[in-house]
Amino acid sequence: MPYTEILALVMIGAFFLMLLAGVPVAVCLGVTGFVFGYAGFGSFLFTLLPARIFGVITNYTLLALPLFIFMGIMLEKSRIAEELLDVIGFAMGGLRGGMALAIILVGVLMGAASGVVGATVVTMGLIALGPVLNRGYDTGVACGVICASGTLGQIIPPSLVLILLADIMGESVGTLFAAALFPGLLLSGLFVAYVLILGFFKPLALPAIPAEERAALSRADLGKKLLRVVLPPIALIIAVLGSIIGGIAAPTEAASMGALGSIVLAAMSGKLSFGVMRDAVRGAFVTSAMVFLILIFAQPFGLAFRGLGGENLVHDAFAMVPGGINGQIFFLMVLLFVLGFFLEWIEISYIALPLFLPIFMNAGVDMAWIAILVAVNLQTSFLTPPFGWALFFLKGVAPPQVKTWDIYKGVLPFIGLQLVGLALVFSFPGLATWLPQAIGW
Repeated sequence: MPYTEILALVMIGAFFLMLLAGVPVAVCLGVTGFVFGYAGFGSFLFTLLPARIFGVITNYTLLALPLFIFMGIMLEKSRIAEELLDVIGFAMGGLRGGMALAIILVGVLMGAASGVVGATVVTMGLIALGPVLNRGYDTGVACGVICASGTLGQIIPPSLVLILLADIMGESVGTLFAAALFPGLLLSGLFVAYVLILGFFKPLALPAIPAEERAALSRADLGKKLLRVVLPPIALIIAVLGSIIGGIAAPTEAASMGALGSIVLAAMSGKLSFGVMRDAVRGAFVTSAMVFLILIFAQPFGLAFRGLGGENLVHDAFAMVPGGINGQIFFLMVLLFVLGFFLEWIEISYIALPLFLPIFMNAGVDMAWIAILVAVNLQTSFLTPPFGWALFFLKGVAPPQVKTWDIYKGVLPFIGLQLVGLALVFSFPGLATWLPQAIGW
């Protein structure tokens, strides 16, 4: 094996060691990239680095990231999710598991309105976990439903993951948004089906809201509340996603509309104030800075790995996988799933994923389909112990009686459902490719 390829392997090992030692991701990327790249080729290897970094910070599409993040934080501060859960919960309260179904539907709406997983899980944990536990819900089921529904923003457009995958894979954001629509609804449907089945076989784990409590709100009042609370977020979703998928607006322009729309919704709910606006802007800046810092420091890492012959190592490893291109895709899915136990989605996206993409591009595989498979797979990384971020988010806001094991136990069935969804998208590529082809993307 050539000396440079040995350096490439050592560089990967050094990166993971630094990461496990608690060094920030951006620092791990920059240090290992510069040190091992310089050891292999000296400063000559990095002559292209300024142009690559300039390409990242001037990428017009990536401007949508801080705007969508701002929209998500503003919707969180305006307590729209709280009103949605209250109204939809009463509308479905007569069903066993009705509150759990309401949590899933609110997760779909909040995911489609913001795309920020952390904000959705924290918000749902604060407003839903205590009430459903007080109604007699099984602790594990309640935790699992909240965590899983909160991660739907990972796959349902406008997902931050899809925006970054579009940049990595060279696809348009509109194509990936269109491709993710049916798989996202499929996952939501699997969650709903599981809750209904569980409510049928274990009614005590998901009790219905008592009839006398539901009778306190008349049908007319409930209908008015549904229109007042549910209609504005749906209108915002149609305005943002419809304009992108329909080709009316670029992702950045649609994100600007979404950010403005979130301010309008906050004002309509009476929650808009200087403090709320300040917190939303600050939160969007901090999160965006973290993302862009990782993107910038991923450039020397990627440049060094390719310069040291890392792509040849990956190509040779994939060539040994049996089953042709389908076997190689299956191998990639297994690898990403395992990495999701230990790494965040953004680390997997910008470190592991670019190493394998040239193989599928050269084979002529539909990259939109690969992107959706990756997005569904990465969604499980928010739920898989020990480092699933949705688990941490919920534990941070859960009542003291909710133990870590309750959360871990509760998410296991939903991890299985996500793997079922992944298998369906793998077996039936049309779930991801039909809509982009139908609208001419």
